[in-house]
Amino acid sequence: MAGEPLLETVAVSRTYGSRSRAVHALSRVSLRLWEGERLGVVGESGSGKSTLARILVALERPDQGEVRFQGRSVLSGRRQDLVSLRKGVQIIFQDPFGSLDPRLRVGQSVAEPLRALRVPGDHSRRVQQLLEAVGLPTGSERLYPHQLSGGQRQRVAIARALAPEPTALIADEAVSALDVSVRAQVLNLIADLVDRLGLSLIFISHDMAVIRHVCTRVLVLYRGEVVEEGPVDQIFEAPQHPYTAALIRSVPVLGGRIQDI
Repeated sequence: MAGEPLLETVAVSRTYGSRSRAVHALSRVSLRLWEGERLGVVGESGSGKSTLARILVALERPDQGEVRFQGRSVLSGRRQDLVSLRKGVQIIFQDPFGSLDPRLRVGQSVAEPLRALRVPGDHSRRVQQLLEAVGLPTGSERLYPHQLSGGQRQRVAIARALAPEPTALIADEAVSALDVSVRAQVLNLIADLVDRLGLSLIFISHDMAVIRHVCTRVLVLYRGEVVEEGPVDQIFEAPQHPYTAALIRSVPVLGGRIQDI
């Protein structure tokens, strides 16, 4: 694609443990997210997906490599670059119960990034707009997380991620902890909001069916390395790496075609 990527990593590596017992979570991973794109990152548990997500939002630093947002390094140590990233890129985690403070009411949780980033304006009005946008009923702002269902809690987490008006969302296994009955609803909500608000999306999942439903391009991680990437339809129709082919074979099939979400 022409122009500069919105968000990218360049040869990022991350290792945990000691030299004698090192675990290589990521090895020279390069990723590019373009404006308005829906990029899928797929791989099984332990492939490095969540480590990559944390590095992308500067919750963790790589051992080597570079992370850039809008062309500027987020590892430079300049506060303004980090603040720009925190406003511009928000993350939705897998477990909504674990990502919401149980001591805060829903309205307080949604407003939390607005306060942290010192966003001016009427926060209470913004919270109401966001809760309506994610399909939660009036009065939800007064409830605590334990009073909500899993799907409702994830809707709160989505509203909180949207609060500072980011340009990109990262969804890290954002529907995998939900009941099957609500998974498609939340998945479709994320896709609809991304389109309606003109956002870029990195959707991280172990499920190739989910990736095909949401994304236009996919990057395949295996043991911390990128083994394949390209347009979703091309990858599904002609995978080049045996690991990618195995992931596709694991997708349920109904009536001779891959099951949709």
